[in-house]
Amino acid sequence: MTGPAATRPSPFAHGACLYTPGAHVVSTRQLGQVTEALVHTVAAHGIVCVYGDPGHGKTIALHQALRLLPRRVPTHLALVAVKPALPQLRAALLTAFGLPAAHLTNRTDAADRTLLDALAPPGVLVIDDVQRIAAPELDYLRLLADAPTTHTSLVLCGAGAERTLARAPALASRVLTWQHVPRLEASQVPGVLRLFHPLWDTATDEDLLHTDRAHARGNFRTWAKITSHAYAARDRDAATGVDRTLLTWACARLGPNP
Repeated sequence: MTGPAATRPSPFAHGACLYTPGAHVVSTRQLGQVTEALVHTVAAHGIVCVYGDPGHGKTIALHQALRLLPRRVPTHLALVAVKPALPQLRAALLTAFGLPAAHLTNRTDAADRTLLDALAPPGVLVIDDVQRIAAPELDYLRLLADAPTTHTSLVLCGAGAERTLARAPALASRVLTWQHVPRLEASQVPGVLRLFHPLWDTATDEDLLHTDRAHARGNFRTWAKITSHAYAARDRDAATGVDRTLLTWACARLGPNP
């Protein structure tokens, strides 16, 4: 593929928002599993489904794994609306490749030929929040992936993605790799948090594990929010201790359904 789309910067070059200055992406076991699954699937020009409950770190793990691919592997991100009709899905895919969606969306044959040309070189097409797509439109993805000229790997990611694909068995049967991203195990929590942000260096394992049991329950996004609130409190008053009192206060800001 030549032209502007071939030289655009990766949509995954800047990572994900971690809510707090000084926070780092942590190379957890879960992230390593996503990376291994992605590398294998891309090498095989296949389809991978990355799934798990909201807040377990699927998108962060996927973005980090994509950033570890060789630079010669082009990556594209399709942003889909909720329950897109087929013309909308076509437009999202064309836009992901930097192609003129407005010009081609209503020219079905031309749009399909253009997408097949874009999918021919080795690369990666990511569709996050794939659970937004209904079964008939998912079958369109299956048709594109089935084309003998397609060598771009398809990454389907989202909370409930496995249940969504169950409603599109033809596409599901073509998924090479199913990668579940589980919650953090309790034994991981203290070590992961101290790598995530130095704020937690002085917190006790007991306080962190108590907070995880009571509030975070292994959900990394929830811990990122707790970190943000606790960091802000320490920033306002450096004498604030990183203890159960601070953790309880930070968790009170999570709302009724953290």
